[in-house]
Amino acid sequence: MTLASALLSRRTALLAVCLLAAGAAVAQTYPTKPVSLIVPYPAGGLSDAVARVVERPLGKALGQMVLVENIGGVGGAIAAQKMLAAPADGHIVYQGSPNELILTPMALQAVKYKSEDFRLVQIIGAMPMAVVARKELPAENIDELVALARKAAAEGRPLTYGSVGVGSLYHVLGEHFAQQIDARMTHVPYKGGAPLGQDLAGGVLDLTFITIGAQQVALADQGRIKILATLAPAGKVEAPFLRRYPSINDSKSIKNFSYNLWTGFFVPKATPEPVAQALNKALAAAMVDPEVVKQLEAIGNVPAQPMSLAETQREYEAQTARYRSVARTIKLAAQ
Repeated sequence: MTLASALLSRRTALLAVCLLAAGAAVAQTYPTKPVSLIVPYPAGGLSDAVARVVERPLGKALGQMVLVENIGGVGGAIAAQKMLAAPADGHIVYQGSPNELILTPMALQAVKYKSEDFRLVQIIGAMPMAVVARKELPAENIDELVALARKAAAEGRPLTYGSVGVGSLYHVLGEHFAQQIDARMTHVPYKGGAPLGQDLAGGVLDLTFITIGAQQVALADQGRIKILATLAPAGKVEAPFLRRYPSINDSKSIKNFSYNLWTGFFVPKATPEPVAQALNKALAAAMVDPEVVKQLEAIGNVPAQPMSLAETQREYEAQTARYRSVARTIKLAAQ
């Protein structure tokens, strides 16, 4: 070994030691102030409810207050861009889903970020999804719905399906369903779940592919809407309150149509590894809290099992690839 190469090796070793020491120091000091948990929707909605369940247990695990900040607008993009513009030090955490971080950048030209700009720290849980129809729709199951949709399309009066906006998961799944059964349906975008639900219950809208909780089951029990099937894998029930409903994948007409809307906590990709690790472990501790599990289940959320950062990275990459593939299949174009 030459003197120059020996000196280079020594410098490399010293640099590695310094980086490890710096990382350990960061992990020991993080967080140094309250952590802002950004929810990309107004207060009072389902996303906000999830954040309110997690904020205190997470703050306890981190040793600092966690403050929920609601920033709605542009399909979650305003909140996401605020986090990306802030220092990547773990003091701002984004609560997101495929809607905001995978589909919104593909659907809206004004959104300049991409899913790879974020790092998934933990998946908190998932909301089961279902095919929900107006009570008068002459279909009682998926096979009857498929036959009805094909007949309506052939007669030039396609069924209508609602979503919470162009590029939302509800829109993408509705279009994907129509494509799979080869029957055109008319997309009707709404500004939120509340007006969509009102038109569905009022018989203005034919159906939707939507997250479902105890509230929707209660409406079905009252005869105000119909739950035709869940989007769970064949033969599987994702939540106890959905045991009476079959999966769309148990039908004769549709297979491999399993979806839910998972929620995760994200930081910018440039966040230091020790900070991401500390946040990952704190969230894992919060997620196994029996009270957190109980409260998440009470709002219809199916809690996730804690994962390591390596596992979350693999899962996020797989989810990104999956939803991008579906978006390309339906030719989702940025507007």
